[in-house]
Amino acid sequence: MTQDPALTPAASVPAPLAPEAFDEIDAILDDLRSRYDETPQWEFCEGFMAALICCRRAIPVEEYLDVLLAIAPEGERITSDGGEGAFADAAQRERFLHIWNQRWAEVAKALDTPVQSLDEEGVYQPEVMDVRGAITALPEAERPDLGDEVLPAFGQVWALGFMYAVEAWPEEWAPPRDKDAAKWLDASLQAIVAMTEDDTGEPEVSPFDDEGAPSMSVARLNAFADAVWAVYDLREIWRGIGPRVETVRRADTPGRNDLCFCGSGKKFKKCHGA
Repeated sequence: MTQDPALTPAASVPAPLAPEAFDEIDAILDDLRSRYDETPQWEFCEGFMAALICCRRAIPVEEYLDVLLAIAPEGERITSDGGEGAFADAAQRERFLHIWNQRWAEVAKALDTPVQSLDEEGVYQPEVMDVRGAITALPEAERPDLGDEVLPAFGQVWALGFMYAVEAWPEEWAPPRDKDAAKWLDASLQAIVAMTEDDTGEPEVSPFDDEGAPSMSVARLNAFADAVWAVYDLREIWRGIGPRVETVRRADTPGRNDLCFCGSGKKFKKCHGA
């Protein structure tokens, strides 16, 4: 059984993923999409993962994999020719989870390391794409005819993945009793919700290349930074509060001088309370 990344010891945290690993997991997602067309892109998965890492309860892989990829627990849907919502075979599943767990450990380590600036080495950097910038950078003759299609804004798909996980387990994101913590939680989630909206501002900057063609507004860039800080805050909120504790309710017990619940007509202290 594949080890749950939430239980990976800090000492075994792997080195950062190489670009080739992201290419490989993209290829696996493309293959899954050939059988289940609602399989998300990696950017969505990246946001979903960040929410799982910040979640109040450690959600096991057997539970979240079906929610993210419509894939049931290990072995239940694996057939000789794959099938809808299934990995092609056990080896593909194992490879996907190996890369997934590496990225999980990398993100968790970043979120658990105190930082003062998002420019610091080792800070959490969501794997997001600048789709609008990529299209703009193409020679005009090579740009696809998108018609009325609206390209996703920078960080939008990542934020949608994050909020998809929040909405999948609402009980784990319910406001805590502490009023200050509840306000902090709400403000953090709102920062991420803001990123699920379109960037309607005038393109002013390029997120990855100072010399690149502008593809996003400055307001969007600032909102993205706020959302990344919000992920740090959410990780800290739930780690400080801890997992939910189910309330154990005791059945009402009769007073010693009340009639016994068994119907004997005797006082409780003379019957079952003796």
